[in-house]
Amino acid sequence: MSTNNHKNNSLLQDAGIVVLSIFIAVILVKTKVLTEILISAQELKLLGSFIAGMFFTSVFTTAPAIVTLGEIARANSIVLTALFGAMGAVVGDIIIFRFIRDRFSEHLLELVKHQGAGKRVKVLLKLKYFRWLTFLMGGLIIASPFPDELGIGLLGFSKMGTWRFIPLSFTFNFIGILLIGLVAKTL
Repeated sequence: MSTNNHKNNSLLQDAGIVVLSIFIAVILVKTKVLTEILISAQELKLLGSFIAGMFFTSVFTTAPAIVTLGEIARANSIVLTALFGAMGAVVGDIIIFRFIRDRFSEHLLELVKHQGAGKRVKVLLKLKYFRWLTFLMGGLIIASPFPDELGIGLLGFSKMGTWRFIPLSFTFNFIGILLIGLVAKTL
């Protein structure tokens, strides 16, 4: 019974964090604070790329961060914008990684336990190939303009440690921001 209470409390805590982050994101958008931060970040060039990179990782701030990174890349070096943006994105991803990595996997496995086909899915989740597939898919999601939370959640299945996650996050975010810069330069 104690284990179920812990799991329920953990699930409620996760839901509370999501609700709180949505609430904060809505406040940032409504008060235009996020817009002001990102506009001022454009003027700071490399530091601005770092700040916009931090915002590039979250579902709630991805769109304005993409616009900001594109504008910074248009006015500056695409490679430097991607380099500093990726560094900021790693900081944002580590924060998300700490919250999501293990909990997402645990909650999904808990849901699978209660299903009739749960045993087959549980075996699938433990396969080495499935872990590599989730590793690849997670990395591609991080590189894409899609929010990193989903990619990081998928990486939780590969049981990746923080020190292996950092270079992966940097590489895929660098590629994603570089592509944003290239598209912005051509427009």
